[in-house]
Amino acid sequence: MCPESPTGTPPWVGSPTHTEVTVARQSPQRPDADEPELDDTTGPAEPDAAVSADAARALWDELRIDPVEIALPAGTGYTLRAYRPASELTPTDVAERDADDPFLARRQVVEAEDDEDDEVVILDEEVAREFAESDDEEKQAERGAGDAEKGDAEKGDTEEEDDTDEKAADEAGDEEVPAFLSHRGRLLLFKTPESLVSFVRSGAPNDLSQLDSWNELSERVEPADIAPRAEDVYELDLVVENLRGGHDSWDPTLLIEAGEVARDVAYALRLPAVLDMLSSGSSLDDLDEALRASVNGGIGGFMGRRRLKKIGAQTASLGWRTIVGKISAVVDWRD
Repeated sequence: MCPESPTGTPPWVGSPTHTEVTVARQSPQRPDADEPELDDTTGPAEPDAAVSADAARALWDELRIDPVEIALPAGTGYTLRAYRPASELTPTDVAERDADDPFLARRQVVEAEDDEDDEVVILDEEVAREFAESDDEEKQAERGAGDAEKGDAEKGDTEEEDDTDEKAADEAGDEEVPAFLSHRGRLLLFKTPESLVSFVRSGAPNDLSQLDSWNELSERVEPADIAPRAEDVYELDLVVENLRGGHDSWDPTLLIEAGEVARDVAYALRLPAVLDMLSSGSSLDDLDEALRASVNGGIGGFMGRRRLKKIGAQTASLGWRTIVGKISAVVDWRD
């Protein structure tokens, strides 16, 4: 039996202080048994990409900001997102954005006119009541005494209600809410990591500059750091087509993640119509809950799949087309 040929050993094994060793190729016709042939295609060890990724992740974890990638029908872009208590954030100013929307501006004018009409009616009623009450001073005095007693009772109830409202407001202020790299009601999306980093370093006004960690980010961030985690990559451009494919082709992960980012964008960019479409009890919220249940095993997953069968594919796709359209309408693309 012929002896087995010895296998090659990487030149850096056993020599931690050396990263590259030059070895002459042995002739394939006359192998040397004492010095086994080495594959010179094996080059020096590449820099560990995981180390770079870990360093970038440490930066985002420290500053509590995350890079996000969002794909829309018009293209794919990078942005930033952070979660902070609502009491620490000033909402984005949408006055200029809404003024550019002729339909919204027209609706606001109509609502303002309705409000003015209501105030006039209320004023007329108050004046008429004052004249009627002045006709009988005695009844007015009795009514005043009764109102005083009633007012004391209502005052106690009002104080209790105020305390409850104040407590609820404090709790709402402590709740963490999303904020994006946006400006004047528009979501800033950058087509390359380099353009995003250039904007951050530029000092240009944006809604995330109010964060206490923003200045440090502008000093430390590099293009290589713009590497969103898998859970921070959203493909809104695929949602409508996926829903049109029918129940059997629906991708739960795609649709669930789309709902998450759509809610975040709608809250941060102040899009009440989108929030309403995804609010609790809506058909799209029912779709989201059924999808989440379907990915679980056991009876919960079975019931979730049954609920999905009852949701109309056409209704869901039309609803999501509207949502994607409204989000796309408030995007400011930056090269």
